[in-house]
Formats: sequence, structure tokens, C-alpha cells
Amino acid sequence: MSVFILKVVLAYLLGSVSGSLLLGKFRNVDIRRQGSGNAGGTNAFRTQGKLFGIAVVAIDMAKGVLAAWWVPVLGLGAATGGEPTVLLVMSCSFAAILGHCYPLWHGFKGGKGAATAVGAMIVIEPWLLLPVVVTWLVMLLVTGYVGLATVVAGFSLVPSAWLLENPVLLYYTVLIALFLLFTHRGNIRKLRNGTEHRFNTSHIFPRKH
Repeated sequence: MSVFILKVVLAYLLGSVSGSLLLGKFRNVDIRRQGSGNAGGTNAFRTQGKLFGIAVVAIDMAKGVLAAWWVPVLGLGAATGGEPTVLLVMSCSFAAILGHCYPLWHGFKGGKGAATAVGAMIVIEPWLLLPVVVTWLVMLLVTGYVGLATVVAGFSLVPSAWLLENPVLLYYTVLIALFLLFTHRGNIRKLRNGTEHRFNTSHIFPRKH
């Protein structure tokens, strides 16, 4: 097995460590049996409270950071880490996102990849997170739908990457946007059916009386 493939596999295994399921063991809960049944930060926040949700998101983002920053430079056996290629960084990042969504350690049933993708982007191109955060907050405040806000925010990466005139980054952001659309297909279907859960934004943005 080449070092490239080995590092991608390691990134996938790292991504397979689910923040919500790991922390859930301390509470003896599996949030996949609660709320929406998803192992991501939104369901963790909704079913277990603010602190638990924040901790889950922090862990899932950290996986993306480590996959993009630490795994590519690992020295494995006789091979030294060295300066990683852009292809290796992005491959490891996407592998961690796949691991988060389809975790080997948890029966291939995980989250939807957004937090891990954000963590990876912190390393790859942190400036792209500005339009992502702004778009997500605006969409959440206007619609109240976390899934919709996440999908739209994911697609906001594409024009931002295009402005940077970096073809490889552009292709990567298109891949991330389409993958987030795929993992949130259930949310889109519920939106069309009128059954999507609306998030209570006052939990994050308390209203003054």
C-alpha cells in the first residue's frame, strides 16, 4: 500500500471517531436513537443540550483540522512526512468527511459532514469560511432550517473559491457542496413535504425583553 493511500485510510479512520457517539458513551446515550436519528451536532444540540452540542461540533471540526494538517505530514515507516501535496491534503480531508458520515467504528451510520468539512477548510483556505458563516447565519435566521442553511452555505464555497482563481480548490469546493447536498437529501425531502423540523433560533440568539 502506498503512503498516499495509507494516509487517506488513516484520515478516514480518524473521521470515523464520532464526537456525539464518543461523548454519548459518558451519558449512556446514543443520539441516533433520539430526535432526527442523526449523529451530528444539530441533533446533539437538540436532544442533549447546548454544552453537549458545542462539544460534539468541536470534536467533529477537530477531525477535519487534523485530517488536513496532521495526517498529510505524518512520517510513516521509512517515508518522511515532508511537504504534503495539495491532492494529498484534500484527499485526506474528504476521507475524514466520509469517515464522519459513514464511520467504521459505528456501523457506518454517522453525521452529515458539515462540521468536519469546516474544520478541514480552516487548514485548506480559512478565508472561505467567512462567506460560509455569514450565509449560514442569514439562512438560519431567515428560515429556521439548519439543513437548508448548511446546504446553501456549502454552495457559497464555490463562487468564493472561483474568485481565488485556484482550479484545484474550486473542484474541491464543488465536491464538498454536492456531497453536503447529498447528505442533507432527507432534509430537502422533508422541506418539500412540509415536515422539516424548524430550529428554535432563540436558543442561539436569545431575544431581549
